[in-house]
Amino acid sequence: MIELRELTMADPPALQRIYSGASLTYIERQTLSIDEAVDLVANTLACARAEPRDRWAFGIAAGDDLLGMVRLQCRTERQATISYLLREDSWGRGYATQAVAGMLRHAFAATGVTSISARHHPDNVASGRVLQKNKFIYRGTRDGWPSYGIHKPDRRGT
Repeated sequence: MIELRELTMADPPALQRIYSGASLTYIERQTLSIDEAVDLVANTLACARAEPRDRWAFGIAAGDDLLGMVRLQCRTERQATISYLLREDSWGRGYATQAVAGMLRHAFAATGVTSISARHHPDNVASGRVLQKNKFIYRGTRDGWPSYGIHKPDRRGT
Protein backbone atom coordinates (compact mmCIF):
# COMPACT_ATOMS: atom_id res chain seq x y z
CA MET A 1 0.00 0.00 0.00
CA ILE A 2 1.27 3.47 -0.87
CA GLU A 3 0.37 7.00 0.07
CA LEU A 4 0.64 10.18 -1.95
CA ARG A 5 2.28 12.99 -0.03
CA GLU A 6 3.70 16.44 -0.56
CA LEU A 7 7.45 16.55 -1.07
CA THR A 8 9.68 17.99 1.65
CA MET A 9 13.17 19.48 1.69
CA ALA A 10 14.37 16.12 3.09
CA ASP A 11 13.47 14.38 -0.21
CA PRO A 12 16.27 15.36 -2.66
CA PRO A 13 18.46 12.28 -1.95
CA ALA A 14 15.46 10.00 -2.51
CA LEU A 15 14.59 11.88 -5.71
CA GLN A 16 18.13 11.29 -6.95
CA ARG A 17 17.56 7.54 -6.54
CA ILE A 18 14.22 7.77 -8.35
CA TYR A 19 15.64 9.82 -11.24
CA SER A 20 18.51 7.47 -12.05
CA GLY A 21 19.36 4.15 -13.66
CA ALA A 22 16.71 2.08 -15.40
CA SER A 23 13.95 4.40 -14.19
CA LEU A 24 15.09 6.86 -16.88
CA THR A 25 14.92 4.32 -19.70
CA TYR A 26 11.56 5.55 -20.97
CA ILE A 27 11.67 9.24 -20.18
CA GLU A 28 13.56 12.10 -21.77
CA ARG A 29 15.96 13.20 -19.06
CA GLN A 30 19.31 12.50 -17.49
CA THR A 31 20.18 11.48 -13.95
CA LEU A 32 19.16 14.13 -11.41
CA SER A 33 22.00 15.88 -9.58
CA ILE A 34 21.51 16.83 -5.93
CA ASP A 35 21.15 20.49 -6.92
CA GLU A 36 18.51 19.57 -9.50
CA ALA A 37 16.70 17.46 -6.90
CA VAL A 38 16.67 20.40 -4.46
CA ASP A 39 15.36 22.65 -7.26
CA LEU A 40 12.66 20.08 -8.09
CA VAL A 41 11.42 20.05 -4.49
CA ALA A 42 11.55 23.85 -4.24
CA ASN A 43 9.64 24.22 -7.52
CA THR A 44 7.07 21.66 -6.41
CA LEU A 45 6.53 23.50 -3.12
CA ALA A 46 6.21 26.83 -4.95
CA CYS A 47 3.60 25.33 -7.29
CA ALA A 48 1.68 24.10 -4.24
CA ARG A 49 1.41 27.69 -3.01
CA ALA A 50 0.45 29.19 -6.38
CA GLU A 51 -2.98 30.75 -6.83
CA PRO A 52 -4.59 29.57 -8.94
CA ARG A 53 -2.85 26.24 -8.68
CA ASP A 54 -2.31 24.42 -11.97
CA ARG A 55 0.25 21.74 -10.98
CA TRP A 56 0.32 19.01 -8.39
CA ALA A 57 3.26 16.72 -7.71
CA PHE A 58 3.09 14.15 -4.98
CA GLY A 59 5.65 11.72 -3.73
CA ILE A 60 4.69 8.06 -3.88
CA ALA A 61 5.65 6.63 -0.51
CA ALA A 62 5.53 3.21 1.11
CA GLY A 63 6.03 3.92 4.79
CA ASP A 64 9.02 6.26 5.06
CA ASP A 65 10.42 5.17 1.67
CA LEU A 66 9.89 7.60 -1.22
CA LEU A 67 9.50 5.37 -4.30
CA GLY A 68 8.45 7.80 -7.01
CA MET A 69 6.41 10.78 -8.09
CA VAL A 70 3.05 11.34 -9.73
CA ARG A 71 2.22 14.68 -11.34
CA LEU A 72 -0.82 16.44 -12.69
CA GLN A 73 -0.48 19.53 -14.86
CA CYS A 74 -3.48 21.53 -16.03
CA ARG A 75 -3.36 22.46 -19.70
CA THR A 76 -6.64 24.36 -19.52
CA GLU A 77 -9.17 24.93 -16.77
CA ARG A 78 -10.76 21.55 -17.51
CA GLN A 79 -7.99 19.48 -19.12
CA ALA A 80 -4.82 18.10 -17.54
CA THR A 81 -2.05 15.58 -18.14
CA ILE A 82 -0.77 13.00 -15.69
CA SER A 83 2.69 11.47 -15.46
CA TYR A 84 4.45 9.17 -13.03
CA LEU A 85 7.86 7.69 -12.35
CA LEU A 86 8.92 4.93 -9.99
CA ARG A 87 12.28 3.79 -8.76
CA GLU A 88 13.29 0.61 -10.60
CA ASP A 89 13.32 -1.58 -7.48
CA SER A 90 9.63 -0.82 -6.89
CA TRP A 91 8.37 -1.83 -10.36
CA GLY A 92 5.81 -4.58 -10.75
CA ARG A 93 4.14 -4.18 -7.34
CA GLY A 94 1.09 -2.13 -8.33
CA TYR A 95 2.44 1.11 -6.90
CA ALA A 96 2.08 3.09 -10.13
CA THR A 97 -1.50 1.85 -10.56
CA GLN A 98 -2.32 2.94 -7.00
CA ALA A 99 -0.59 6.31 -7.46
CA VAL A 100 -2.46 7.09 -10.67
CA ALA A 101 -5.75 6.09 -9.02
CA GLY A 102 -4.98 8.41 -6.10
CA MET A 103 -4.11 11.32 -8.37
CA LEU A 104 -7.31 10.77 -10.38
CA ARG A 105 -9.38 10.87 -7.20
CA HIS A 106 -7.61 14.07 -6.19
CA ALA A 107 -7.96 15.68 -9.63
CA PHE A 108 -11.64 14.93 -10.05
CA ALA A 109 -12.57 15.86 -6.46
CA ALA A 110 -10.37 18.89 -5.73
CA THR A 111 -9.98 20.63 -9.10
CA GLY A 112 -12.19 21.67 -12.00
CA VAL A 113 -10.49 19.16 -14.27
CA THR A 114 -12.89 16.93 -16.22
CA SER A 115 -10.49 15.32 -18.70
CA ILE A 116 -7.01 13.89 -18.15
CA SER A 117 -4.61 12.64 -20.79
CA ALA A 118 -1.46 10.56 -20.57
CA ARG A 119 1.07 8.97 -22.85
CA HIS A 120 3.88 6.49 -22.46
CA HIS A 121 7.01 5.47 -24.31
CA PRO A 122 6.11 2.96 -27.03
CA ASP A 123 8.41 0.33 -25.49
CA ASN A 124 7.01 0.75 -21.98
CA VAL A 125 3.98 -1.55 -22.19
CA ALA A 126 3.77 -1.79 -18.38
CA SER A 127 2.94 1.92 -18.25
CA GLY A 128 0.13 1.36 -20.73
CA ARG A 129 -1.27 -1.35 -18.44
CA VAL A 130 -1.18 1.11 -15.51
CA LEU A 131 -3.33 3.52 -17.49
CA GLN A 132 -5.74 0.83 -18.70
CA LYS A 133 -6.20 -0.49 -15.13
CA ASN A 134 -7.24 3.05 -14.22
CA LYS A 135 -9.87 3.11 -17.01
CA PHE A 136 -7.95 5.35 -19.40
CA ILE A 137 -9.06 4.84 -22.99
CA TYR A 138 -6.44 4.33 -25.70
CA ARG A 139 -6.71 7.15 -28.26
CA GLY A 140 -4.04 6.11 -30.75
CA THR A 141 -0.47 7.30 -31.18
CA ARG A 142 0.73 10.87 -31.18
CA ASP A 143 4.27 11.61 -32.30
CA GLY A 144 4.91 7.86 -32.03
CA TRP A 145 3.78 7.62 -28.38
CA PRO A 146 0.62 5.74 -27.31
CA SER A 147 -1.90 8.28 -26.02
CA TYR A 148 -4.76 7.79 -23.53
CA GLY A 149 -7.52 9.80 -21.94
CA ILE A 150 -10.10 9.63 -19.19
CA HIS A 151 -13.08 11.80 -18.32
CA LYS A 152 -14.48 12.59 -14.90
CA PRO A 153 -17.13 10.02 -14.05
CA ASP A 154 -20.65 11.39 -13.80
CA ARG A 155 -22.61 11.02 -10.58
CA ARG A 156 -23.60 7.48 -11.50
CA GLY A 157 -19.91 6.49 -11.75
CA THR A 158 -19.84 6.10 -15.52
